[in-house]
Amino acid sequence: MQLADPAAAPVDPIPILRDLIRFRSVNPPGEERACAEYIAALLAEAGITSQFLGPDPERPSLVARIPGRGEAPPLLLHAHSDVVPTDGQEWTHPPFEALLIDGEVWGRGAIDMKGGLAMMLSALLTLRARGQAPAGDVLLAVVSDEENGSRVGAGWLTSNHPELFEGIPYCIGEDGGAVLTVDPARRFHPVGVAEKRACWLRLTLRGRGGHASRQGWPNLAVHQLTEVLTALRDGRLPVHITPAFDRMLEDLGEVVGEELAAELVALRKGERSTVPYELMSTEDAVYLDSTIRHTANATIIRTPEKINMIPSEITVDIDGRILPGEFYVEDYVAELRALINGFSASGTLGDEIGIELLLEGSRNPKNEPEMGAFYERLTEILRAADPEGVPVPMITPASTDARLFANLGMDCYGWLPMLLPAGSRYQENMHDADERVPADAVRFGADCLYQLLIDHP
Repeated sequence: MQLADPAAAPVDPIPILRDLIRFRSVNPPGEERACAEYIAALLAEAGITSQFLGPDPERPSLVARIPGRGEAPPLLLHAHSDVVPTDGQEWTHPPFEALLIDGEVWGRGAIDMKGGLAMMLSALLTLRARGQAPAGDVLLAVVSDEENGSRVGAGWLTSNHPELFEGIPYCIGEDGGAVLTVDPARRFHPVGVAEKRACWLRLTLRGRGGHASRQGWPNLAVHQLTEVLTALRDGRLPVHITPAFDRMLEDLGEVVGEELAAELVALRKGERSTVPYELMSTEDAVYLDSTIRHTANATIIRTPEKINMIPSEITVDIDGRILPGEFYVEDYVAELRALINGFSASGTLGDEIGIELLLEGSRNPKNEPEMGAFYERLTEILRAADPEGVPVPMITPASTDARLFANLGMDCYGWLPMLLPAGSRYQENMHDADERVPADAVRFGADCLYQLLIDHP
């Protein structure tokens, strides 16, 4: 165990990050054990005991509890140790060598989310090195399988060991990759306060089959497919301004130019149903468009593999995402049917096609995000660390393990701050080739997490 030194320098997260990247915890298959053992050894050296839990000994989750001063309620820090594959990607530098080049750490997981995990470990180890205790107990959960459904990770952990999380009101995890550069001259710091949830569907289209040498049959399944895909490309599901989105637009409206601010007000008031694409980058507009409505994207289309047959049945798999709040699968399906009706020749195709639910994500029992003292403390830390930056609450258009911890009654925040150049879009490299992160951005996040652990409501 290392000796405490009140004047000790912060533990640098970069060597930790580079070590973490070198573990090929690609999911599938995962095999996160070696990475978890490395983390357990780091913690043990600092006098922190951890345990492995999970249904698969090769894919354990690591859990450690660090006693606090009793001046604040307990806090959960959750991270995942698995990463997505690199197959079929062309990388400038090898994805698992964790090279440090021109101040950037390259490698799979640099952003999602071994960079964030390194921040957490750095903050905790800095506390121990200085002989300090956090304001309240801290529970660290480094889980497996986040990238493939969380069944052997956070899903199993929250179902089988909910007692570990009793009495914990808040949790901190990844921000899901939300990125915003509405004003290229400003640096925005996203604070994830809500997430969309998955609603995966299978649409079945049926029509007359037959020999493909015949032409002119009406209402073939292929014709229906054309109408469905056109609806998904050119149409939009209805707008729903959730509390989290309304607060985000309010905060953005205070710092952007007058013209854009006026359009954001109109969006909040329901006076417009589209995002002002013409006033912002395509990337920002797509993000905002995806968080004011449920979304539907066709991802898999199946037909009989016979070129001389007109298929009598075609299935289309839809990756649907439902906004946070009082929205249910039935509401989503009704909106989707209405959208398809509007683009079909008959006007009734949406009512006639078969729709099967494949997967429904967990719905957060706390429909409206908590914007109280804890949220304000997060933004206060950001403003102190980066006075020129602008913290904003954000909805994550996908989902993270936060959805599972929220089911235990916690208020969950995506808060892994990074000090990036204004207008930067580093987070868009997650899951892509050449994933990398500036080393100083990771150090900034580690310092912010340290401040939170030392003093939080």
